[in-house]
Amino acid sequence: MSNDASKKESVNLVLEPDHPGSLANLCGQLDEHLRLIEQRLDIEIRNRGNQFQLLGDNTALIVAQGILERLYTEACNGKQLTPDDIHLSLQHTGIAPRLPESADFADCRIRIRKMQIMPRGGNQQGYVRSIRRHDINFGIGPAGTGKTYLAVACAVEALEREEVSRILLVRPAVEAGEKLGFLPGDLAQKVDPYLRPLYDALFEMIGFEKVAKLIEKNVIEVAPLAYMRGRTLNGSFVILDESQNTTSEQMKMFLTRIGFGSTAVITGDITQIDLPKGTRSGLIHAMEVLDGVEGIGFTHFTAQDVVRHPLVQHIVLAYERYEQREARKQKLKHQGELAK
Repeated sequence: MSNDASKKESVNLVLEPDHPGSLANLCGQLDEHLRLIEQRLDIEIRNRGNQFQLLGDNTALIVAQGILERLYTEACNGKQLTPDDIHLSLQHTGIAPRLPESADFADCRIRIRKMQIMPRGGNQQGYVRSIRRHDINFGIGPAGTGKTYLAVACAVEALEREEVSRILLVRPAVEAGEKLGFLPGDLAQKVDPYLRPLYDALFEMIGFEKVAKLIEKNVIEVAPLAYMRGRTLNGSFVILDESQNTTSEQMKMFLTRIGFGSTAVITGDITQIDLPKGTRSGLIHAMEVLDGVEGIGFTHFTAQDVVRHPLVQHIVLAYERYEQREARKQKLKHQGELAK
């Protein structure tokens, strides 16, 4: 053993019951799940059957032990673990102390007929609480943080509980480097691909056939933002996705459509604005105008909340660092021009 290895602290862990199938599920194909935990927490995991030895920093070992015990319990209960489950557990736990499985955590659980959805981490939990508490909510942050998925889940839950009579899913029809005019069909058909993430979430939560029936009955309506003008939305759960691509006028128009018994969730990422140069984002404007207004909730997600592939978090952080450097360069350049 090397000098570095000898300095590592060690924890012995025995997972009970000793069930070979559940242990194989926990470890993953060719131990890929264990390797993910090792890489993320910078530890070493050795195991023989249900006996594990963990080597590394004390804090990381405590975290790893908690993850292994919790995942093994899920495996013993019949859950088929995937690398995504491992990543989500690592995101949820991190190096910081584990979030307790308390009543406060349980009250964020979203219960729909087909599944139960548990928000991951403090921001997602706060987001769900805010949606349930306020009539208008903003979820702002990078891609992959669960903003849209959780909003759709809350909408389905409210519909099944008959708290609302319908769901409206809305997006501004703004191209991300592509031209809508080149796509076949009428405006609704052209916008349809931009609404695909909303459809996908609905199909997972309700099922394809039921979603189709609810759309046919107008219980679920998917529409471009332009179709909202002149309407008053009562008893509805309305989600405005990709709201960073609204203009200030469009955002005001949308917010003033909200009627009695309705909930509105506005999601967006202010780092991915596709509006024409010089056009101010309605989301950024609304954040300034509505700051401090009672009855409106704001949840700000960060790169640490990303629940997609681990590289997505690194990509988001890399772009943030780059944009900060460019902003500093522009500021120094501007100061230099003023000094001349």
